[in-house]
Amino acid sequence: MQRTLSHHLPAQIGATVRIAGWVHRRRLLKSVAFLIVRDAAGLAQVVVTDPAVRAELEKLTEETIVEVTATVTANETAPAGVELTDPTVRPLGPPAVAPPFDLYRPALTASLPTQLDNAPTALRHPTRSAALRISAAAVAGFRAALDAHEFVEIHTPKVVSSSTESGANVFALDWFGRPAYLAQSPQFYKQLMVGVFERVYEVGPVFRAEPHDTVRHLAQYTSLDAELGFVADHRDVMRVLRDTLAGMLGAVGERAGAALATLGVTPPRVPAEIPAVHFTEALTIAGAPADEPDLAPAHERALGEWARREHRSDFLFVTGYPMAKRPFYTHPDPARPAYSNGFDLLFRGLELVTGGQRLHRHADYLAALAARGEPVEPYAGYLDAFRHGMPPHGGFAIGLERFVARLVGAANVREVTAFPRDLHRLTP
Repeated sequence: MQRTLSHHLPAQIGATVRIAGWVHRRRLLKSVAFLIVRDAAGLAQVVVTDPAVRAELEKLTEETIVEVTATVTANETAPAGVELTDPTVRPLGPPAVAPPFDLYRPALTASLPTQLDNAPTALRHPTRSAALRISAAAVAGFRAALDAHEFVEIHTPKVVSSSTESGANVFALDWFGRPAYLAQSPQFYKQLMVGVFERVYEVGPVFRAEPHDTVRHLAQYTSLDAELGFVADHRDVMRVLRDTLAGMLGAVGERAGAALATLGVTPPRVPAEIPAVHFTEALTIAGAPADEPDLAPAHERALGEWARREHRSDFLFVTGYPMAKRPFYTHPDPARPAYSNGFDLLFRGLELVTGGQRLHRHADYLAALAARGEPVEPYAGYLDAFRHGMPPHGGFAIGLERFVARLVGAANVREVTAFPRDLHRLTP
């Protein structure tokens, strides 16, 4: 008899089935006992009336692995409208040691540090695993949306020879006696691969050795990167990003509906055209000084409230960031060279995506580095490709954990990260 997952039980009423999973909860009443079994798909309720089976049930502990063979019976009050009756219950391992918190409760009551210290078991809780299912669905949607636009998935090195890309602090390591670094992003490589495939994307880890200790920062996170050639300017990139976000949220709705229901989340609608404001206008809306060089978190929150109020949109593009705050490879606005053809996308008042048009002429790169007083040599391998012909191009990067945290309303990005790495945490 093949194993049946819990979400398939409603289609098996009257049949004898075999399920297996974890003892989620036992309820030992006077005349009847209930065993709630948890598997990857959800919960199944087992009704125990046989004294011998009950005696065996009493020996079990929460999280013990069990196999149950029983008859599927309709019951509107049970999970998914069915329960299992006349069961035989067989442990598939020794009684489990109870975790330091109750996984059967609707919400985990343990503090977040305690949950993170005990992540292998905390992640079994339906609310924690639901966020990870949403994350997986979002990545599937990202890939599908870009595949539909004829992008090619690439895989780039995560160990690099120089720490030059974004100015962020890097993690140094020993590479067979030579200095090396964990990559801050695939930016250089994805630009070079535009010269091969024209349109590329990558899903992978990036590393930032920034001493941030906030609810929105991680030292390692998952970056969803895309780069496309033959663009007119950054607005072409923004249009692809809009379609990509719509694809991601569509996939979350299709593939992770049960997880959304567990967390009580309804995905937002992505407007056909996401509202956009220039950086200078954004400062006015946020009530910031006109000479402010960047947007602070409070400014982003104010802009998110404005976008919701004025456009009924959870998303807002801020374009034209000052060139001084953008990497050297950013293309300036031809009409206003002090500002860039770059953008950020805010999601509910939080920076989610950074992107823009890049320089594509070798001479422009040399001029940009000279203007910033930076040497050419560390970038030689990267710059060489631009001597051999590169099209106008641009791209973006989405922080996966931030996306999921904002989508589900998590207060801390660590709540939606399986095993976070930050300023303090290197285990488990």
